[in-house]
Amino acid sequence: MEPTAQPLKRCGCGAPTDKCPDLPRTIAPAKLNPDTTLVFDVRREADFAASDEIIPGAMWKNPDKIDAWIGALPLTLDVVIYCVRGGSVSNSVVDRLQAAGVKARYIEGGLEAYKAAGGKVVAK
Repeated sequence: MEPTAQPLKRCGCGAPTDKCPDLPRTIAPAKLNPDTTLVFDVRREADFAASDEIIPGAMWKNPDKIDAWIGALPLTLDVVIYCVRGGSVSNSVVDRLQAAGVKARYIEGGLEAYKAAGGKVVAK
């Protein structure tokens, strides 16, 4: 039985899994510049509704309905997502986005860490 060739990942590394070792999963809160980055807020609906703030320019995407919006994301741009604290929601969304070929990362520590690092938020 001959081994089958694996398609190259979007970064070109050819990793045999969906997780590319060369594509970072996170971005440090202080490194995010929302003016030059495509940012998505993926807080759960209840968390988003309970908050009155958002990172400037961020668009909210319901993580529970990822199948409805994942196909519309660009594959050529870097995407940064965040949830409240950068935990299970961000991890699961980044896994799905990266597996679909989106160059996605999430903010380490989520929105709370971004604010603690001096990141600007605006009223939504």
